[in-house]
Amino acid sequence: MSEPFHLDGIGEVLRTPEDRFAAITDYPWEPRHLTLECGLRMAYVDAAPGDDAGSGTAGEAGNGETVLLLHGEPMWGYLYRTMIPPLVAAGCRVIVPDLIGFGRSDKPVDQQAYTYSRHV
Repeated sequence: MSEPFHLDGIGEVLRTPEDRFAAITDYPWEPRHLTLECGLRMAYVDAAPGDDAGSGTAGEAGNGETVLLLHGEPMWGYLYRTMIPPLVAAGCRVIVPDLIGFGRSDKPVDQQAYTYSRHV
């Protein structure tokens, strides 16, 4: 883990360094990041036909459908590594967030920071 940093209203937060995921070779999608209003950073995968991650054909048009895959506790987006390719091959855009506290997303240290209002 990295050194904790502080966010006002949340307290100490941990962010797992990207090199900790380097040995995971069967999850080829590069993470994207969204900074929430509270300052926490949430990682997600956005895979679609034509992506370079081996899940679509370059230039292939999608079918207009978007599939959102949400993990439970204590997992992260890696759970869906075998579901993403067939969905993309079927023409779907697939979005897989790592919810706050899991995977490549920020991890508040204080349990009180995990509230529905903060995560919505």
